[in-house]
Amino acid sequence: MEKLGLTTGTQSLRRALMLLRLLGQHQEEGLSLTQVIERLPLERSTAHRLLTCLLEEGFVERQVKGKVYRLGIDAVQLGTAGMRRMPLLDQYAGLLQKLARISGDTVFFVIRQGDFCLCLQRQEGHFPVRVFTTNVGEKRLLGVGAGGLALMASLDDEEVKSILKRHAPSYAAMGFSPARIMQSVRQTRQYGYSCITDTITEGVSGVGCAFKVSPTQWAALSFGAITPRLPQQRQHELGQLLLTEVQSFKP
Repeated sequence: MEKLGLTTGTQSLRRALMLLRLLGQHQEEGLSLTQVIERLPLERSTAHRLLTCLLEEGFVERQVKGKVYRLGIDAVQLGTAGMRRMPLLDQYAGLLQKLARISGDTVFFVIRQGDFCLCLQRQEGHFPVRVFTTNVGEKRLLGVGAGGLALMASLDDEEVKSILKRHAPSYAAMGFSPARIMQSVRQTRQYGYSCITDTITEGVSGVGCAFKVSPTQWAALSFGAITPRLPQQRQHELGQLLLTEVQSFKP
């Protein structure tokens, strides 16, 4: 066995998977070869060789203009197939149903995908006025919704500032300044859960909690409801509920 108990004879495979994971995190803008080697512990020749192989196999595509790499059609097809039956969703389906039943509100399950969060599941509560601000399969920048804010708060300040810088025009267009987001991130870390009020859609509020679902993957559960149903006291009650359920949950 190699150090850290990793399986021997898999170095090239691990490097290719690490590369695919990185490209998936930056699918929107793509990455150049230089940007890849800045982010991964790979020699330039090794990174180029891996990218060339993945190009030949259809798992990576290269945009000639700008010379950036993105996930290719074969990688996308694998991801789509995984979405049709994902063990992760099976593991947490019961918890989503329980939270929706207890609260009566809509519960969202999202995962981090690079600078974005991706909605994997949505469970409706029994309250007649339902909140569907995010659809399954929809992506949002980190820091915007309750789940995305909780996920962003799990990162260190340097990484948060890098994300804010990379997407500055998009955040500004939505009315989010770096100072405002950093303040929300610090508050989320203090509470252990995020609270938002009328930040995305007027009249809609939310509470979210982030947690690790694997050594490399973070997810978040969040409640969404009309603002009158989520005054400050109830936000904190639901935040504590999320913390308790996540900490005691055993997949």
